[in-house]
Amino acid sequence: MSDAPRDNLGTRRIVKLPDARYPDADDIARRQRSEEPSKCDVLLVNPPAPDGGIWIRSQHRVGRRSRENMIWPQIGLAQLAALLLPDYSVSIIDAIAERMSWEDFEDRLRRLRPRYYLTQVSAPTLTNDMYGVFLARSLGTVTMAFGTHVTPMARETLEAFPALDYVLRGEPELTLRELVDTLEVDDGRWKIDDGDRLRDARSGEAASRFEELRPLWSGGAPNWRPAWADATDDKSPIASVRGLARREGGDIVVNQDRPFFASLDDLPMPLHHLLPFDKYRAPTINGPYSFIVTSRGCPAGCKYCIKHVSYQYSVRLRSPALLVEEMKILRELGVRHVHMYADLFTVNREQVVELCKRIVDAELDLSWTCNSRVDYVDEEMLSWMGRAGCSLIAWGIESGNEQVLKQAHKGYKIEQAGRALRWAKSAGIQNWGYFIIGLPGETVQTIRETIDVAKKLPLDIALFHIAAPYPGTPFFFEVVENGWFRPGTNWEQVDMDQETVLDYAELKAEDLAYWQKRAFREWALRPGPIWTFLKSMNSWAGLKSGIDIGLQSFGWIRG
Repeated sequence: MSDAPRDNLGTRRIVKLPDARYPDADDIARRQRSEEPSKCDVLLVNPPAPDGGIWIRSQHRVGRRSRENMIWPQIGLAQLAALLLPDYSVSIIDAIAERMSWEDFEDRLRRLRPRYYLTQVSAPTLTNDMYGVFLARSLGTVTMAFGTHVTPMARETLEAFPALDYVLRGEPELTLRELVDTLEVDDGRWKIDDGDRLRDARSGEAASRFEELRPLWSGGAPNWRPAWADATDDKSPIASVRGLARREGGDIVVNQDRPFFASLDDLPMPLHHLLPFDKYRAPTINGPYSFIVTSRGCPAGCKYCIKHVSYQYSVRLRSPALLVEEMKILRELGVRHVHMYADLFTVNREQVVELCKRIVDAELDLSWTCNSRVDYVDEEMLSWMGRAGCSLIAWGIESGNEQVLKQAHKGYKIEQAGRALRWAKSAGIQNWGYFIIGLPGETVQTIRETIDVAKKLPLDIALFHIAAPYPGTPFFFEVVENGWFRPGTNWEQVDMDQETVLDYAELKAEDLAYWQKRAFREWALRPGPIWTFLKSMNSWAGLKSGIDIGLQSFGWIRG
């Protein structure tokens, strides 16, 4: 027992307090990460949903959950890929179409280990979308985001989410290409020749896309030079990339805006084959389908519309000849139906009629759908559309009260809706009506008028959304100015489909949500819509989707 204290090492004198020298494994970890091979240069992403459901995201539209199980083809990602290949290896992940969980997505991301990561972002899925950015940044990937939420809120987004390196504002195509080129020059992978052309630093081979994209970049400017050709000691070339928001030291910097493309025909054909188009589905369509962009921009002044955030009131058309060429490409890929994807498909009568005549002459054996306004059609044009294979038109009707329409700057008369939809029916075209509950000036009486109008119109499908003040729209600034935002709201609640952030004096958020569901219930639970719904289940996939849609809708209107 007497030897116990001597054997106890705790009896030794405590040594003098040493200086702190913590181990530093950063360089080893960084070197190992850099040595791991990348399977692609650029990864273009439509990330998983926050709840495992089907969500709609698009380059110039809002994000919303799809109660109708409509999976949107990611034509914007296919267009971005066309500006990168073959100079860069590109992969597309459409996690919504592939019904991919976040666990599956992370596994795919780690296997690809891209050098650049570009994601779509929408207000209702903001934090969810930024989780993908966080995962990519943890792999050392350069991260970028685009879409209608980050375009007007670039600084706010970059400040709130440190894992995000860049925001591409407005039209993202050339901003992405120029940014990647500039970073590649900075990293030494590309070098610049005397003609301001990019060449591979090892092989000396010229970048194949440069001359093809020059018309888009220059816009006809004779002395134009790309940003990466203007590297100087006092100014980084990144500062010259238009349409970019970025970090500079501890600050957020927004570069000069990028001008609109003068001609959409200068854009290369989207790479549809990179998309999982066999997984894209929509109501009334039997089998896979895809999108074709026919134009960008809309001259109408609807104050709630998010499209004006990206394109303002510009209108650019694609030529009917190119559109038919793209339809032939999709036909060869096995696609039998396309949606003419535009802010307003019928924005130019001459383009629409010529396109229809070319489709008839080409005997493409394709059906197609589109959107329109009731004041941008006539009976002859709709007849041509029916002859050319148009099977359905989605109409923005919004309200059955003309004063509400006037305050929203919608700009049409109620009688025009009935006339246009009857013309469409006579041409053999189905009608899909979109309505908005809760625009400024809305009352219980005006909502009832909207429901009554919806019941009287020859509609095959109708959806009722809640007015959503998306950042950057005139409606957003009106809501802020009048104090209609419900206190304590966050961006995920700016959602046209599931909830609202609006509190009017006479109609609170709960009232608007109640009337949204009641409007749909009153319209849908009638013999005509029920029969249309049953007829849409014309295949095994349609039956499964129809049952799912029915269960979702029933649960939603009961909630």
